[in-house]
Amino acid sequence: MKKAKFMKLSLFLLILIMILTGCSNSVEEDDGKMKVYTSFYPMYDFTYKIGGDKISVYNMVSTGIEPHDWEPTALDIVNLENADMFVYNGAGMEHWVEEVLKNLENKELVVVEASEGINLLESEENHQDHDHGGYDSHVWTNPINAKIEMENIKNALIQLDSDNKEYYEGNFEKYSQEFDKLNDEFITILSDLPNKDIVVSHKAFSYMCDAYGLNQIAIDGLSPDSEPNLGRMAEIIDFVNENNIRVIFFEELSSSKVVNTIANETNAVVDVLNPLEGLNDEEIQNGDDYFSVMRKNLEALKRALQ
Repeated sequence: MKKAKFMKLSLFLLILIMILTGCSNSVEEDDGKMKVYTSFYPMYDFTYKIGGDKISVYNMVSTGIEPHDWEPTALDIVNLENADMFVYNGAGMEHWVEEVLKNLENKELVVVEASEGINLLESEENHQDHDHGGYDSHVWTNPINAKIEMENIKNALIQLDSDNKEYYEGNFEKYSQEFDKLNDEFITILSDLPNKDIVVSHKAFSYMCDAYGLNQIAIDGLSPDSEPNLGRMAEIIDFVNENNIRVIFFEELSSSKVVNTIANETNAVVDVLNPLEGLNDEEIQNGDDYFSVMRKNLEALKRALQ
């Protein structure tokens, strides 16, 4: 109760400050379209692809920010109070969602948990700092799961805007075929590679590995910024040496310090395997999206495993 009162007071003070300082343009302006807010990049990309020019979609996590520890500001809450729809991944990814939604005054907000209906993979880790509900939350690293997430978003948009049902259905059909094509590419290329072990900085690729018969050896668990103890480091070094692992993967949005240390000890090289938790500025400028980044991942896996 105290937390709810504090949140409402914070919102009141923020709005008052905006009025007094003339900073009301910090809140997203009304362009007449449905306002949809998304929790982080994959949700934004899938929503944008379905909604097109029928909606205004805003990604809450800024470019280059790692979403695991991110929390919404008071301004983000104000924007949600004025939104028509909110899309989040679920499966324990966004630790802040339950508390925020519980305290919103906007009871007409359509909330979409995109991972609904996906068979979740249990995690062996029991992290104290990240409550993933016992599951790996990175469901979108399997293109078929990503298609399910996009379909859930499509269905919610139709629920809210049935007049444009054919438009949303048409966009989904287009990208549904793209997901199937991407899935076929992964199957074709990875099934022919002799090696199946990948060493990664954190356990973000369970769904990809489960789908394509790969064995994920994570230096650490689900949190990209946690660091392994010395015993785990020694285990990974031994595994790399004993199994002739030539590439160790890291993520651009997280530190590569531990990966570089292991690579130096084993004469392995480092490469990027992107869990698509967010894009950097260069990727945004290049027009990258889910499909292009996943194909870069496929090329990186091919180089490492052939």
